[in-house]
Amino acid sequence: MGEHIIKLPDVGEGVAEAELVEWHVKVGDLVREDSVLAAVMTDKATVEIPSPVDGEILWLGAEIGDTVAIGSPIVRLKVAGEGNVKEGAVAPAAKAEAPAPPAEPKPMAAPAAKAKPAEPAVKASPSPAAAPKSAERLSGAPRPEGEKPLASPAIRLRAKEAGIDLRQVSGTGPAGRISHEDLEAFLARGPQFAKSSALARNDSVEDIKVIGLRRKIAEKMSLAKSRIPHITYVEEIDVTALEELRAALNKEKRKGVERPKLTLLPFLMRAMVKAIADQPNINALFDDEAGIVHQHGGVHIGIAAQTPSGLVVPVVKHAEARDLWDCAAELNRLAEAAKSGTASRDELSGSTITITSLGAMGGVATTPVINHPEVAIVGVNKMMVRPVWDGTQFIPRKMMNLSSSFDHRVVDGWDAAVFVQRIKALLETPALIFVD
Repeated sequence: MGEHIIKLPDVGEGVAEAELVEWHVKVGDLVREDSVLAAVMTDKATVEIPSPVDGEILWLGAEIGDTVAIGSPIVRLKVAGEGNVKEGAVAPAAKAEAPAPPAEPKPMAAPAAKAKPAEPAVKASPSPAAAPKSAERLSGAPRPEGEKPLASPAIRLRAKEAGIDLRQVSGTGPAGRISHEDLEAFLARGPQFAKSSALARNDSVEDIKVIGLRRKIAEKMSLAKSRIPHITYVEEIDVTALEELRAALNKEKRKGVERPKLTLLPFLMRAMVKAIADQPNINALFDDEAGIVHQHGGVHIGIAAQTPSGLVVPVVKHAEARDLWDCAAELNRLAEAAKSGTASRDELSGSTITITSLGAMGGVATTPVINHPEVAIVGVNKMMVRPVWDGTQFIPRKMMNLSSSFDHRVVDGWDAAVFVQRIKALLETPALIFVD
């Protein structure tokens, strides 16, 4: 028997370190080659780290939320054969006090007894003493008070959407980790395993460490609010004509031409491009430390998008060179990449101005936070049918507010108002969007 050290591999060009956001194993687990050991995050991309060998986990070299340098040891395994640790070499010290070793070493599972390939870790068979507890968990009994369920962000999101308290779900993965199959089994058993009273007192407190994408979002927002003096300008826009045009364009069929479905955003993007042509100072990045405003010719519009992991901002590059349908197609492509977690670093960076929209949940007005170091952000609020006085009577119109924030160090209030009013005029008379 020997030992094998796994180091954090190169996870991207120019990346020197990554944040550990999830462990898929624990000390004592038996893993197979290609089993996922951990997940790390660099910028806004999450990368899974697989095991190159079969073995038993002896040591984990970092805690969730730690920043680990590329090439640093992260896992030590006991393996069959010599391993890659030379005799006499000093093994890395554990970050925290390691648990006491078992009385006798765990035997490696025979090939016939290995778990299914889809499982990331193979655990030794439970002892007879542990069987009653496992059976109780599988029956749907709640976890002991204070015990935090282990589950990935995707599992937690799915449970939240289904209204499931993960403390009621038994996990069959390593260390009781909850899988999608465990959720499905819980749902199949029905609601009789939930707490008997919805009014039961709950004094629990869950401490959630801010890590990964959520920590990066927090840092970005804190930087923006601490450095940028925001001014927010809210304007009401009549989008009745725009909605009629959008519906007509979506119904139009052209032979041999497949066009993406148009939402409001491509129209807004084209309106912003035209407004920026009149006020190029809005399409800029402010290096406040150097005292330089970098005014860009290309309009690179970031689209704030909510994903299961948190807020990301994919960027539609060179919107000034794209027509309505090209903007829509690129929006769809980037949105899908962001939601699936496959968006590249280049697709998530380089914006010069941002759009943020909460869609149907947009509220009457918002105060969007500027995406530092940009100087402006345009916020889309909920569209509603409201009575509007036309001079003789009230008529129903589709109305929507734009809530836009500007860096007051670079953009004066008057310039902010002129910019929004130009967008308003274009959206209320959408034919102007197509006029050069």
